[in-house]
Amino acid sequence: MENATWRLIVSPPPHHGAINMAIDEAILFAVGKRLMPPTLRLYSWKTPCLSLGFAQSTSDVDLKKLSELNWELVRRPTGGKAILHCDELTYAVIAPNDEPRVQGSVLSSYLRLSQGLLRSLSIVGALAHAQEIYDDLQNAKTKGPVCFEAPSNYEITINGKKIIGSAQARRNEGVLQHGTLPLFGDLARITKVLKYDTPANQTEASQRLLEHATTLETALGTIIPWEQACQAFTEGFSNALGLYFLEEQLSSQEVALANELFHSKYNHENWTFRK
Repeated sequence: MENATWRLIVSPPPHHGAINMAIDEAILFAVGKRLMPPTLRLYSWKTPCLSLGFAQSTSDVDLKKLSELNWELVRRPTGGKAILHCDELTYAVIAPNDEPRVQGSVLSSYLRLSQGLLRSLSIVGALAHAQEIYDDLQNAKTKGPVCFEAPSNYEITINGKKIIGSAQARRNEGVLQHGTLPLFGDLARITKVLKYDTPANQTEASQRLLEHATTLETALGTIIPWEQACQAFTEGFSNALGLYFLEEQLSSQEVALANELFHSKYNHENWTFRK
C-alpha cells in the first residue's frame, strides 16, 4: 500500500453512548461523500454504557438492573454482541470502500487493520497476536451475549485472551470498524446487567468471561493512562499502515448530522429496542 494522509480526531472530553455512535455514523457519511478524508477517531465514554450489536436482542438485557446502576444503553451500527464501555480506549476507523486498507472481505480488512492494533499494543509493551484460529461453526456455538466472551477471526489476543474486540459496518458510503481496548477494571461487571436463568449461570458467565478476556492492566501489571494509549494508537496505525495523520475536529456538517442522528436514531427507543 502507498502511504496516505488521514484525519485524526481525538475526542476528549468523553461523550454519552448515543452521541459516540452518532458521531461515528456522521463521520461515515462525510467520508463516504468525499467531504472528509479517511479518519481514525479515538474516544472514551462519559458514563458506563452497555452497547448492543446491530442485530442483538434487548431481551439479553436486565433493564431494571441497568437503571439501578444508572448505566446507559445504546445500540451500535456494527454487529457483534454486548460490550460494557468503561475504563477503555475506543477506536473507530472510517474509510471509503476503495481505500486499500479496508478493501476486500471483512476478514481481509480485519487482518490488515489488525496490524495497526498490534503495533499500537507493542508500543506500550504488550505482546499481542491476531490469528485465524476460529471457524464460523465454533463462533456460532458461543451462545453468551457478551462480545469479549465470543472468539472471532483475527481479533487481538494476549496470552490467548481477547484484549481488543472489534466490529464492522459496511455501507454504500464506506466502512466503519470500531473496537474497544479495556485499559483496566473488572470485565465481569457486564454480567450484572445481562439476563441469566439463575445466579449460578451468571457466576459461570463471569468466570468464563475472565477466562477468555483480559484488560491491558492485567496483561502488563500496570495501568496505562488513556492519553498514553491514545498516543500509542496514533503511532501504531501510522507506522504499521503507512499513514500520516492530520489532527482535526469534526466539521460543522458532521456536528449537525451527529446531533440529528442522536435525536432521531441513537437516543430513540425505536432504534435501541428494535430487536
